[in-house]
Amino acid sequence: MTSIFNPEANYILEDDQVLLRPLKADDFENLLPFALNEPDTWGFSLTSAKGHDGMRNYIDAALKARESGKEYPFIVYDKKTGQYAGCTRFYDIQPQYESLQLGYTWYGEKFRGTGLNKHCKFLLLQFAFETLNMKRVEFRADARNERSIAAMKSLGCKVEGILRSHAPIEDGTRRDSIILSILQPEWEQEVRERLKAKL
Repeated sequence: MTSIFNPEANYILEDDQVLLRPLKADDFENLLPFALNEPDTWGFSLTSAKGHDGMRNYIDAALKARESGKEYPFIVYDKKTGQYAGCTRFYDIQPQYESLQLGYTWYGEKFRGTGLNKHCKFLLLQFAFETLNMKRVEFRADARNERSIAAMKSLGCKVEGILRSHAPIEDGTRRDSIILSILQPEWEQEVRERLKAKL
């Protein structure tokens, strides 16, 4: 069975701790405080949402990519605090190859290290492998971003390699990007239960 991804569907993922729903244009107000008050959030990101215009452009670009079927952005709502916590998305979605990337993930400072990310990743991976029937989920990060890489490895991601001088970053230099992945058999045989035990 091939992927059944539908870019026009209203996918909502949730458990007792977190809710992920499709990003909307009016989520600008929910996310603007992060853009204004926590500019370091995007220090390792290829796409910054710093400042008023940065967040507006970030959301507009994400919604445009969803319309094209290339990406599917979610806003993250923390049920424990009753607050919006950040964003994440599926991108580089390739139904013909039954693969996608999971990334553009960021959370406000108070939501980091709370376990929120593991709940989000479990829901996203479960949906990708068990509902969309993806065979491969890929992750990328700045090779210097030790916190992000450690988090991905803790999920069960396997390192595949480094893309050298992969992309330009804000300071005018270029970053190396690390590639990690989880395959459907790995999810079914090991990763799902290991991650579930950490929730």
